[in-house]
Amino acid sequence: LAPANTLTLAAAVTIARDGNPALQAARLEADAAEERISQAGALPDPRLSFGLMNRPIDGFGTGVQMTMNSVQLSQRFPWPGKLGFAEERARRLSEAERFDASEVELQLIARVKSVYFRAAYIDRAIGIMEGTRELLRGFLEVSSTRYAVGEGLQQDVLQAQVSVAQMTEDITVMEQNRLVLSARLNALLGREASTPIGPLELEGDLAVLGPVDSLMNLAVEDRPALRAAQERARAAEAGYRAARRAVYPDFTVTLGYGERPQFVDLATVMVGVTIPLWAGARQLPLRREMAAMRSMEEARERDLYNETLARIAELHAEAQRARNLLVLYAEAILPQAQASVESALSAYRVGRVDYLTLVQNQMTVNRYEIETVRLRSDYHRAMAELDALIGTPYGDGA
Repeated sequence: LAPANTLTLAAAVTIARDGNPALQAARLEADAAEERISQAGALPDPRLSFGLMNRPIDGFGTGVQMTMNSVQLSQRFPWPGKLGFAEERARRLSEAERFDASEVELQLIARVKSVYFRAAYIDRAIGIMEGTRELLRGFLEVSSTRYAVGEGLQQDVLQAQVSVAQMTEDITVMEQNRLVLSARLNALLGREASTPIGPLELEGDLAVLGPVDSLMNLAVEDRPALRAAQERARAAEAGYRAARRAVYPDFTVTLGYGERPQFVDLATVMVGVTIPLWAGARQLPLRREMAAMRSMEEARERDLYNETLARIAELHAEAQRARNLLVLYAEAILPQAQASVESALSAYRVGRVDYLTLVQNQMTVNRYEIETVRLRSDYHRAMAELDALIGTPYGDGA
C-alpha cells in the first residue's frame, strides 16, 4: 500500500485544474471572447440631437417663420450581411478561445504528469540505490571479516568502503534533483515552490497501444488545438466575406421634429448613404488583407495537423519501445543479473572470485533496476503526452 502522505496522480491533476493561474487566465480569456459576440453583431448607437434652428441674432426670438426648436434621431444601418458576418467571425473566434482553454488544460495535465513521473522515478531510484548501499555495506562486512581472519585482502575492504561512499554521493545527487522537480511540480499546481511533496506513485497498467492510425483519428476528432485552428479558419472566412461587403454603402436614417411656437410644426425624414470614394485606399486593401488572413489560418491549420500526426507517431514509438523493454528486463535481463550476484557472493565467501567481480555484478543489478524504473516513467510520460495530443485519456490519464 502507498504511504498515507502519497500525492496521487489524480490528486495532482485536480489541484492543477483548480489552482494553475495559466489555466485560469485561459478560461477568462475565453469568457472575454464570448462577450465580444453580441458587440460585433449590434447596430451602432443611435444619435439624438437637439437644436435651436434659425434664431434671429438680434433678439433670439421665435417670431420668424424659419425659426424652430428641433430634435433629431439618427440610426446608421450597415449594408446587409456586414453585421452578420462580423458576428459570425466573433462567434468563431470565441469558440477557438474556448478550445484553446481546453488545450491549455490538456497540456497542463501532460506537464503535471511528466514532472510527476520524473519525480516518481527519482523516488524509486533512490529507494533502489539505498537498498544497493545496504548490500554494499553487507559486502563490506564480509570483506572485513575475511580480512580479519587472514583470508581476504585489505584492498577489498578499501574498495568496499569506496563503493559505499560513491553510492551515498549518487543518492545525494538524486535527492537534489528531486527537490528541483518538486519545485517545478508545485509551480504547475499553483502552489509555493517550497510546499512539501510526499512520495509519488509510479505503478499502473501498461496499456496495449492501438495502431497509430486510430490515435490519429482520435486527434482529428477530439484535440482542442485542431478544433481551435478550424474555428479560426472559419472566422477568417467570415472576416473575408464581411470585407467583400465593406465597399457597399451604409445607410443612415434620420427622423426629425421641429417645433415652431407661432407656426405649424414640421417633421423631417432623411436617408443618407456612405460613398466609398476612397475604396482603393481603404476597403479594397481590407479585402486583400482578410484574404491573406484566411490563407494564413488555413495554412496554420494544415501545419498543426501535420505536426500533431508526426508527434503522435513519435510518442507511439517511444511508448511501445519502453513497454517492450520493460517486459524484456522483467522476464530475462534482471532475473539473470540477480542470479549472477547471488552466485558471485557465494563464490566470494569461499575466495573463488575477487571483490571487484562481486561489486560489478551488484552494480549491474542496480543499473538494471533503475533502468526498469526509468522505462516505466518514460512509458507513462509518453502516454501522458499522447493523451494531450489526441484530446482524450488513452493511457493512464487522470
